[in-house]
Amino acid sequence: MKAQLEKIRLLLLDVDGVMTDGRIVYDNNGVETKAFDVKDGHGLKMLQRTGVRVGIITGRQSEVARLRAAELGIDILYQGAKDKLIPYREILESLGLSDQQVAYVGDDLVDLPILRLVGFSATVADAVPEVKPLVHYVASKPGGRGAVREICDLLLKESGRWDEVTARYFS
Repeated sequence: MKAQLEKIRLLLLDVDGVMTDGRIVYDNNGVETKAFDVKDGHGLKMLQRTGVRVGIITGRQSEVARLRAAELGIDILYQGAKDKLIPYREILESLGLSDQQVAYVGDDLVDLPILRLVGFSATVADAVPEVKPLVHYVASKPGGRGAVREICDLLLKESGRWDEVTARYFS
């Protein structure tokens, strides 16, 4: 796995069920709310500090997802993607990357076409059962509850980037 993860230059994520617990909450005014784990966000920022780009491909359109992406400095954001392969291919072409340089985290059937292509595929503990046997890694934590952080830490440690990015915390 180490050799595989050393090649990763881009981490792509789904939102609902990966960055969140998959619940969509509307208030009485119809305003959508989602909960994101702050530790997941810190894991993404550490990964970005090592030069790995982070992007989002989601099937839904959500202002909350746009705000979270902006807060995390994620400038690759595709929303309303019914066929996620279309933005995936556009992203790879624009960045000049190959499938082997991409990690993807998805949790549902719609994510399978990308999960089968990438150099490193991962899912969350509460993913649909059909996804789990088809990925390289299944997080021990559920979506929106630390799974993204777990995967970021794995990427950092196994690729040899962990010490570089965490030195400032331990010195």
